[in-house]
Formats: sequence, structure tokens, C-alpha cells
Amino acid sequence: MKRSDGHHPTFFYICTYKWFFRNAVLTSYLRPMNLRTLSSERFLVFCLLVGLLSACIKEPGVYDGSDVTLTFSVDTLRFDTVFTTQGSSTRLVKIFNPKSEIVRISSIAFVNGASPFFRMNVDGISGEAFQDVEILPKDSIYLFVEVTIDPDQPTSVSPFLVSDAITLVTNGNTQQIVLEAWGQNAIYIPNNSNSTGLALLSCDNMEIIWNDPRPYVIFGVLLIDSCTLRLMPGTRVHLHGGVVPNENGFYTDGLIYTLKDGRIRVEGTKEKPVIFRSDRLEPEFATLPGQWGGIRLGPGSTGHSFKHAVIHNSISGIYVDSSARVQIADTEIGWTSGSGLVSYAGDIEADNVLIHNSGRNGIQLALGGSHQFRYCTIANYGNTAEALSASNVFCLDPLCSDAYVLPLTMSFVNCILTGNNQDEITMIDGTAGSPGAFTYQFTHSLVRVKDLLKMDQWPDFFDQSTNCLNYTFGQPLFRDLNMDDFHLDTLSVVEGMAIPIPSLSQDLDGVDRDMVMPDMGCFEYVD
Repeated sequence: MKRSDGHHPTFFYICTYKWFFRNAVLTSYLRPMNLRTLSSERFLVFCLLVGLLSACIKEPGVYDGSDVTLTFSVDTLRFDTVFTTQGSSTRLVKIFNPKSEIVRISSIAFVNGASPFFRMNVDGISGEAFQDVEILPKDSIYLFVEVTIDPDQPTSVSPFLVSDAITLVTNGNTQQIVLEAWGQNAIYIPNNSNSTGLALLSCDNMEIIWNDPRPYVIFGVLLIDSCTLRLMPGTRVHLHGGVVPNENGFYTDGLIYTLKDGRIRVEGTKEKPVIFRSDRLEPEFATLPGQWGGIRLGPGSTGHSFKHAVIHNSISGIYVDSSARVQIADTEIGWTSGSGLVSYAGDIEADNVLIHNSGRNGIQLALGGSHQFRYCTIANYGNTAEALSASNVFCLDPLCSDAYVLPLTMSFVNCILTGNNQDEITMIDGTAGSPGAFTYQFTHSLVRVKDLLKMDQWPDFFDQSTNCLNYTFGQPLFRDLNMDDFHLDTLSVVEGMAIPIPSLSQDLDGVDRDMVMPDMGCFEYVD
């Protein structure tokens, strides 16, 4: 009878005995002796023992059959769109040896010799070609591949497909791993070595227009001063974020910052929105938050507007700082690690805005300001922060013994503010009720509140609101939360519950709203 590994039980016991014998007997037998002075009898015993011990070590052979077929974790490595000169994340293939013997790969090489685009690494060793690579029985090795695209290709062929293949020859049997990468040219602002620097965009109070079909890739921090930056329909802006040390610790760059005399105007359309997102375009980065700093409208800057913009993967989507003013319409802000929309004593007008998958608040209004939201959907699921945090006070210490207080005015009309918490709205009045210090109005909006209605908080919340719904978890609302689809469900409780606003006759998708009984939120229900 044989064991599953093919060894006879008697062989196993003999080898085990020999192992103990080697450690317990052989060592004590030979240690006191000098091999040069061994008697012929002892030398003969020594040779016999070494022979017996060697017989117990069964080295696997090298399989030489032409029928060998290696198996791969994938047979095609696909790289999503990568920016020229920037390469992409490394892809890998795991190569398995299905045999019970060693398999020797005689050649691993690019099919056309050295590749101008791809680089490979076999089990930690880089090279253009490899010979006699061995894989132990039932074991595997890793093949890593990275790609870089030629930046000098003309715009007419961007994006373009770069393809190659890696050939593996084993015992005369040839197998291939196909490589595919979509690449495109990009305009680097200011260049791809500025990952920790500042770049100034200035035009003597004129304007600069971004409308190139190639994407704009921003490294470090882009400062806009004495200039209006206009982004035309279809413009793509990708930001290369990274952790940068400064005197206060660390921050993530990849930031657009307007100084007092700088402004940004986004002029997208439904068919061709202006997109702001990370420069990592692989699928695993599509919904990863906090990859770049965000868009910050600096103190005192005015004239900003965002029309049909998509802002993904930042720390905060738009930050409106100290008396800065912005108009936002038909815009989506998603997958931020911080709050989606932040105002610090700023002014915001927002229509048809969708804010979702925020790491903190969907909307954070701090230190007052004037704010108007119409037909907005704030879906703040997946965290413990509220969809809306509003305050007219900013504390300078943990006990708030030293603080700034400025009046706050906010209005929500035909909006949805919800999430997975019992309370999705928090309001803090640092003046304890001084007239005009904290003014709010919710009209024909869906909210989710419970503790907010307690006597020591805002018990008259609904008395100062008009025709609002207090959402109960489980009621039909969105089409599919699991798929981040915030269009309205067939039986959504907000259908027909809004009031018409003549100047906003279409939703975020460009769908005409009902002229008499429109729906709450940024989307009108459609069959």
C-alpha cells in the first residue's frame, strides 16, 4: 500500500528512524572523531549511513513531456486608459505548474522582442526576456507587467490601442499572454514633475479657455489669479494627488485653488459634462475617495459657476471659503472622503445637484453664509455623518470658549436629504436664538429627523417648514442604492410632492418636469 504522495509506509518509517538516528546516534558517534583518523571499519559505517540518509531525499525531477500546459490566472492583461508618460498600475498574471514535477520554461519574452510600451518582471526580477525559469511541482510564479504610452502620438489617434503579447515556451509548447492598453495624450499642468509644487494660472484679468479634446492633468496645486478659467463642454480634468508634507503636517495635493481675483466657470452640457476626477483610471479607482484635494474657491472670490460638472474621488468636492460665491447647477459630486460640498462663510446657489457617497456630510455649512438649494438630492449613506450640517459658529477650541459667529440663512426647496441615520440634519445656533442669526426654511422637501425635534434642540422644525416629509426607513425612494442609482423608484414617496419652479423645467438628466406636480430631488421619475 502506498501513501497519497506515492511513498511506501515502510520507506516512511525507515526514513523517520534514520532522521532520529542521524541526530541522536550518528552525531554522537562521529563528533568526537577526526575523519582523518577514522578506522576502516568506522569509515565503512559512516559511508553506509550517509548512503541510507541520502536515499530518503527524493528530489523531484524535471518534466520533459511536450504535453505540458501551464495555466494562467488570466490570459489577457487589459490596461484601462493611461496617460502618456505616466504609465499605469502594474498588472499581474499568476502562472501555475499543474504537474507533480518541476516544469522548466525555456523562454519568456515579448513576441516582437523588446517592447516600446510594456515592461515585465518575473518573480521580482525585471528584464526583457527570461530563460530556463523553473516552477516547482504544483507551485506558481508571478509575472508583472506595466505600460507607458508614447506622448508624441498625434491627437488624431488618441485614444489609441497599444497591444503586444508575451510568449512562454515550455518543452517546445508555446503559450501566449495578450497585452492590451488604451492610451491617450494629455496636457500636463504645469508638467508631470510638479507633484509637490505650485503652478500659477494668470492672464491679466482676461480669460483662458480649456477645450482641448485631450485631458488636462494637474500636478500639485493649480492657483488661479487675475484670470477666469472657462472649461468648455466635454473637457476632462484629472488631478494627480499625493501626500505632501508641510509645516502643519501633511496634506493631499492635486488641488484647484482660486485666489481673490481668480474665478472658474464650468460650462458643460448634459451630453458633454465637464469631468473632474483622479488621474487613476483603472476600475478599482473609479469609486475610491480622497485621491486628490478638491476644488477650493478662495476667500472673497466671486463669479464662480459650475454647470453640468461631474466631480469624483476628491477629499471635498467644492469648498467655498470666506465670502466666496458660487452657482452650481446640474452637477454631481460623489465619492469624497470628506464632505461633498463645504461652505465656510460662503454663498451658494445650487439647483439640480446630486451629492452622494460622501465620507462626511453631504453638505457642510459652517460659520454662516447665505445658501439656496432647489431640486437637490443629498444621499448620505455609508457613514455616521449627517446629510446636512449647518452652523453659524466656528469654534477655535474643543470647548468652544473662543469662537466666530456669523449669520446663517439657508433654504431648501424640493430637495431630498436622507441617509442611513435617524437624523440626517444637524443645526447649531451659536447665539442661542438671537434674531436673524440662524434662519432656515425647508419647503416641499424630504428629510430624515428624530432627535432634532427634541425640546432642547429644534422642536418647532416642522412648524417653520412647509409640506415636508419625514422619511421612514424602508419606504420606497430610490431605484437601487446598491448600485448607487438615485433615480426615483416606481413607488417613490417623493413623486408629485414638489412645487413647480418655472425657471427649472428640466431635471439633472434633462428630463422635462411635470408642470403641475413635479417630483422632489434632482431626478424626475420616468417609466
